[in-house]
Amino acid sequence: MKNLVIINGTMGVGKTATCRELQKILPLNIFLDGDWCWDMTPFTVTEETKAMVMDNISYLLNNFIRCSEYENIIFCWVMHEQWIIDELLSRLDLGSCTAKIFSLTADCEALKSRLNKDVANGIRTKDIIQRSISRIKKYDCLNSEKIDVSKISPKQAAEAVSARIL
Repeated sequence: MKNLVIINGTMGVGKTATCRELQKILPLNIFLDGDWCWDMTPFTVTEETKAMVMDNISYLLNNFIRCSEYENIIFCWVMHEQWIIDELLSRLDLGSCTAKIFSLTADCEALKSRLNKDVANGIRTKDIIQRSISRIKKYDCLNSEKIDVSKISPKQAAEAVSARIL
């Protein structure tokens, strides 16, 4: 059985960094960041673009699942509501795959610190801080394994994920 490792969490919590570290640990893997599927200018969130992104992600993940070269498919995206996860899973052919879902969580101060660094480095704009912090509690309600990354590095978070799937 293949592993589909889904990492979610609010903006700036460390999903991509954790997945990059997970790539170093898991054998025969491929990584998809959901944000790559709608890296557009201008960034526009409409019903049409949301549907397009879900189609793009589903298509890519299904191709990765079908490809015999990979045992581990790593996917991250901001999925702050259960229906988003459920919709994605309903579109995937999981017959030969076990899906494991992890939510990275952080306390308000740790998240604010990370986001402020991103703002200072020009990676994000200041408005992301309040938007991200306002979503923290939403991840408590998701059907996922929680990993508090407030005081751990992306490498340590990846090690926690791999210990739970291997």
